[in-house]
Amino acid sequence: MKMLIKGGQVVDPINRLDQVLDVLVIDGKIAQLGTDLNQEDATVIDARQMVVAPGLVDMHVHLREPGFEEKETIATGCAAAARGGVTTLVPMPNTRPTTDCPEIVRFIQNQAASTGIHVLPAGAVSVGQRGQQLTDFTALKAAGVPALTDDGLPIQNMALLRQAMFQAKELGLPILDHCEDRDLVQNYSVNEGKISVQLGLPGRPAIAEALQIMRDVMLAEDTGAHIHICHLSTKKGVDIIRQAKAKGICVTCETCPQYFMLTEEEVLRQGPLARVNPPLRTWEDREAILAGLEDGTIDAIITDHAPHTEAEKAKPLPDAPSGMVGLETSLALSLTVLYHSGRLTLTRVLDLMSHSPAALLGLNKGCIGIGDDADLIVFDPEQEWVVDRDQFVSKGRNTPFHGQTVRGRVKYTISMGKIIYQEG
Repeated sequence: MKMLIKGGQVVDPINRLDQVLDVLVIDGKIAQLGTDLNQEDATVIDARQMVVAPGLVDMHVHLREPGFEEKETIATGCAAAARGGVTTLVPMPNTRPTTDCPEIVRFIQNQAASTGIHVLPAGAVSVGQRGQQLTDFTALKAAGVPALTDDGLPIQNMALLRQAMFQAKELGLPILDHCEDRDLVQNYSVNEGKISVQLGLPGRPAIAEALQIMRDVMLAEDTGAHIHICHLSTKKGVDIIRQAKAKGICVTCETCPQYFMLTEEEVLRQGPLARVNPPLRTWEDREAILAGLEDGTIDAIITDHAPHTEAEKAKPLPDAPSGMVGLETSLALSLTVLYHSGRLTLTRVLDLMSHSPAALLGLNKGCIGIGDDADLIVFDPEQEWVVDRDQFVSKGRNTPFHGQTVRGRVKYTISMGKIIYQEG
């Protein structure tokens, strides 16, 4: 099978490419890069005035299946990923049953096999995410998990977490940690501060994130393990990670568009649609997240794609579940706020969303070199469009960005040399 992508601006962060080139794909691999290429019997894509980049790698999503198919299925989540230019997904293990054994890993892999999306489930650190007994890390790695996490139920038992770090280090697996002290945050719905006071609600304090990040950093220094901080949201958290990296501690982190775009005031405007864990924070926190993206403290942009039903999100703020969908909007939101504002280069934005998360997980993705897998996106970086949740292919409609004008539109998503999404 042959494909020829003609005349696009090829941007590849790892190979330092940023020039107009043709890309020839043969049998799912990048075969040639050059100008004025021709190939008989090839599917031709006219990419003039568009960017050709590595397919995005989202290392933190919730596909809900098995167990919560009313919110999302693997098929609908992968369709949303393709529409957003994401070719590789790492779903979290908070399924029912929990993704804590090879059988569930294989089930998810089998369900995803026909979608064209590379779905690599993260394995749970503890059995049932209960924080009491470690899973079989060796068996999970053999089944194909790229990382371990208890996600929204972070382990509070430091002895167990330390043991997990030693085992994970031996296997070369990172541990992804949702850093909020569970005793401090309970199931509270908003950031602790002026908005929680105004609403008369208990809040999730920023110190809950900072304390747990500091704990993880110290344990990573002690064990030599790779700890990855999920969905960073606070200034204090950014500062701790920046200092830890300067000391050479193996800590990395990610953030989401909502944390560099929105603040806690959004809860007053959109209620449960703006409820997410960790919560939207202050303007100062938002600026610190942007600074962390600019100076390299933050390693990846992910979505934490978390679909819920309309009925669930219609509940009162304290009772509604936390989470937002993001797979269909993350690239456009990131381009709009980071690239088109001049804060980051296009290469840097694409690195944060493709090669960098792939490298954190030890995946050979996020690059356009000869012999690499032809996982590619073709997008118009200038095209404006309005986010419309009613047009989503995800089952989830729970986005706070509905009606927002953004800039950057995916035209094609290609996985292993096959078109899995084409606009229109």
